[in-house]
Amino acid sequence: MEPVFLLSLPRSGSTLVQRVLACHPDIATTSEPWLLLPLVYALRSDGVKSEYNHQTMAVALDDFCGQLPNKTEDYLSEIREMTLRLYSKVSGEATYFLDKTPRYHLILDELLLTFPTCKIIILWRNPLAIAASMMETWSKGNWNLHRWFHIDLFNGLDNLVRTYEQNQERIFAMRFEDFVSEPDIKHRELLTFLQLPYHDYATDRFSDISLPGRMGDPTGVKEYRKVSEESLHKWKATMTNPWRKFWSRRYLRWIGENRLATMGYPMEELQGELAAVPATMDKLLFDLVLVAYGQIYRALQRLCLGK
Repeated sequence: MEPVFLLSLPRSGSTLVQRVLACHPDIATTSEPWLLLPLVYALRSDGVKSEYNHQTMAVALDDFCGQLPNKTEDYLSEIREMTLRLYSKVSGEATYFLDKTPRYHLILDELLLTFPTCKIIILWRNPLAIAASMMETWSKGNWNLHRWFHIDLFNGLDNLVRTYEQNQERIFAMRFEDFVSEPDIKHRELLTFLQLPYHDYATDRFSDISLPGRMGDPTGVKEYRKVSEESLHKWKATMTNPWRKFWSRRYLRWIGENRLATMGYPMEELQGELAAVPATMDKLLFDLVLVAYGQIYRALQRLCLGK
């Protein structure tokens, strides 16, 4: 059994890709393990608030790793062996275990060190569509980006782009838009990357796949019974009022032409699509209240996490 990591930002369509891949008899998976996050964060002195005092624990673990023959490398090696054993227990006779945990974007450097030969798939999606989907899925269309998802939209995106640019030889990257437009072609390319035989029924039968666990896409799995382009332009109905359009323009500028090009999205094209979205005043005042609340929330969160 070998691990495959499907990496993306939340709301990128990764559950759809996961379910299509899970149709293959040589690929086992569960909804979202999140297994490696606490194991890696044990090495970090910030980013965690705990009852046991995480910062003190991180100092103690660093001292302990200092006594190991190969220092932190030995700790990561043991994480790898334990993780592979756990993956194997849920994989049966499958060749691969597919771990789809979006917030692995926070531990990409350690992930590549821990699994130096693993297969990695990165799924890109129009960043404005991701932001809109975060609001629609988890806040009923209300503004929530400053409060909960700033770390994904900024830190996560930067980490994914940097990791891809530095490790292109071992990563298969594709756009969600291309996957839903040409599902059979992209599915074949994925299986070629994994050196597995092609099964042509997966893009029709993915909805029959049951993923054990409570994590993953809470909406798309229920709404879509086939691979469809229907979701590609939904973001335009969300990013309509002046604040949301202003934030979207500023977010695209922050990402920049180079990172967008790495992801496969021309800056001018996204800016043009955004400019063409009809402006409304829908939810504007409520957005501004939530923006202020979100700023306070993030300030308190940074204080609690020692950042």
